[in-house]
Amino acid sequence: MTTPLLAVEDLEVAFRVGERSVAAVKGVSFAVAPGETLALVGESGSGKSVTALSVLRLLPYPAASHPRGRVLYKGEDLLAADEKALRRVRGNGISMIFQEPMTSLNPLHTIEKQISEVLSIHRGLGRAAARRRVLDLLEAVGIDAPETRLGAFPHQISGGQRQRVMIAMALACEPDLLIADEPTTALDVTVQAQILTLLKELQARLGMAMIFITHDLGIVRRMADRVCVMQNGEIVERGTTEALFAAPQHAYTKQLLSSQLSDAAPPAARDDAETVMAIDDLKVWFPIKRGLFKRVVGHIKAVDGVSVTVRAGETLGIVGESGSGKTTLGLAALRLIASEGRIVFLGEELQRKGSRAMRPYRADMQVVFQDPYGSLSPRMTVGDIIAEGLRVHDKGLSDRGRDERVVTALTEVGLDPETRHRYPHEFSGGQRQRIAIARALVLEPKFLILDEPTSALDMSVQAQIVDLLRGLQARHGLTYVFISHNLRVVRAMAGRVVVMQGGKIVEQGPTAEIFEKPSHPYTQTLLAAALDDG
Repeated sequence: MTTPLLAVEDLEVAFRVGERSVAAVKGVSFAVAPGETLALVGESGSGKSVTALSVLRLLPYPAASHPRGRVLYKGEDLLAADEKALRRVRGNGISMIFQEPMTSLNPLHTIEKQISEVLSIHRGLGRAAARRRVLDLLEAVGIDAPETRLGAFPHQISGGQRQRVMIAMALACEPDLLIADEPTTALDVTVQAQILTLLKELQARLGMAMIFITHDLGIVRRMADRVCVMQNGEIVERGTTEALFAAPQHAYTKQLLSSQLSDAAPPAARDDAETVMAIDDLKVWFPIKRGLFKRVVGHIKAVDGVSVTVRAGETLGIVGESGSGKTTLGLAALRLIASEGRIVFLGEELQRKGSRAMRPYRADMQVVFQDPYGSLSPRMTVGDIIAEGLRVHDKGLSDRGRDERVVTALTEVGLDPETRHRYPHEFSGGQRQRIAIARALVLEPKFLILDEPTSALDMSVQAQIVDLLRGLQARHGLTYVFISHNLRVVRAMAGRVVVMQGGKIVEQGPTAEIFEKPSHPYTQTLLAAALDDG
């Protein structure tokens, strides 16, 4: 190995919790050469993100500390550097892309201002030069018509576009080292493929080194030269990507590599099975208003004339990129947003029912959202969160009866019922998603919409949640609509698939047929991007 650009030596990270100190990273050492990509892999809580944040001293000090260790960038110890020296390195020599762009982008500043700020501070560019550079960067990361996005605020663009803006900011000063912390987790498969290709091209052109933090082993195989596997704050195995995938030595590495989802799709429901939900010619159009009097000048056709049937006991997968209308379709099906067209649930026409008339159907129609951070109240205990629906829909139930139902729901999703007195922040991402599933199940619904329920989870946890959902479906005869951009998860879960693009269905049919012989060019593109491990 050539002289390393970055050398982490015997790094330890501790967090003060009350009167005690908890070690999150224990004696980690690795080096990154110029132009090399090193992957840090491991499940949530393994210490990989904490290690990466330590490089630029971005941890919450003084609650966090480094009892020992060095982080040498071009020979300079960043752990001992003053703030002025760190400012020179941050964003200029070493840049970082974070997993959740909404927590990293300022909601009060436009896209142009946020990227221009980096160029102004580190490169001294004037307004006109900065604008030209911003447009080049936005175009480079695949944002269409970038000049129309300059004045947009983060909340006005999609999750995938926000992540691309984060990448543009990180690459603005052409850093020597890019630390990418789960940079493609929330992106569609086609966008993910584009971003990974973009990063490799930029790396080759700039000679940039990368530390790539991910739980997606397909990305590791495609992107990394070397891999460090982390568990409980320690590196348990390291080696070249090729050697590690071919012959893993440590039991934990073997477990990670075996946590792949099944390639065999479940069978489609029989044609004579009961129809749980029938949607006919559903439209969700959002008006575009302009001018002083806010006249309607057009519509965004989020869902445009969609018809679909969901049969009892089956899982229907809905796939497509961000903006294809899949989540909007799910929300409209549950009457959570206004729409036109027919929605028939268990033989009952729902479209003309008001909110009060809809209430009796709510217990049978439940939803699990993508982000358990956002959908679980931080001020309520897990027990209260799960019991909340029972208080609305089963008012005759005693406090003891409610508690028994909560205990049963937690047991069903594989969580210790004793944890019901704790709060959501005390659980991992996978455990929070199980809590969200328990909240939906406690009402014993017939129909469940699962909106990207595994997108933010580690590969091994994804496999656990898929197994959990299949087991619950088999035991209770549940009917699922599974919305996702992760086609591997959809193949493992769904008997039938609906492919959406631009608010319309472009292809649908049994999962096995769609995956083996996709007929529409868009489906072919999706599958090529999703199933290519490089």
